[in-house]
Amino acid sequence: MRLKSKMNMKTYMARPQEVKPKWWLVDATDKVVGRLAADIARILMGKHRPTYTPHVDTGDYIVVTNADKVVFTGKKWDQKEYTWYTGYPGLKSETAAQRMARNPKLILTEAVRRMLPKNRLGRKMLKKLKVYTSDEQHPHQAQQPEPIELGVKRS
Repeated sequence: MRLKSKMNMKTYMARPQEVKPKWWLVDATDKVVGRLAADIARILMGKHRPTYTPHVDTGDYIVVTNADKVVFTGKKWDQKEYTWYTGYPGLKSETAAQRMARNPKLILTEAVRRMLPKNRLGRKMLKKLKVYTSDEQHPHQAQQPEPIELGVKRS
């Protein structure tokens, strides 16, 4: 009899039409890039929900403001290098300080992208991340994003 009762248990699998995404608003002022990116990636994947399903996009939308005010710990502004391939021999590279001066949104976006799955679903999740600098006003007021505190050190 005991075996039969275990056979009746079912695992819940979310379906895309069942998931209702929420909108969150994050202020990135004085937040450490890695901690903030890890928390954002978790919400984009949907791991904060009890209905998380790995092969379904169960995540929420995130609007990040003040992306140009994020910080790195230590000497990473000068020592951290971003490299990419241009199609020609050799690689292009720049430090974190140079990238911040050129395109501040890219620092946080790339950090989050590298924490998401490397497949079609990960690219779909990344489209739910909206990043804005301090001089831009975000156009997502109609979605009524709720403020949330992310990137805080846990003890």
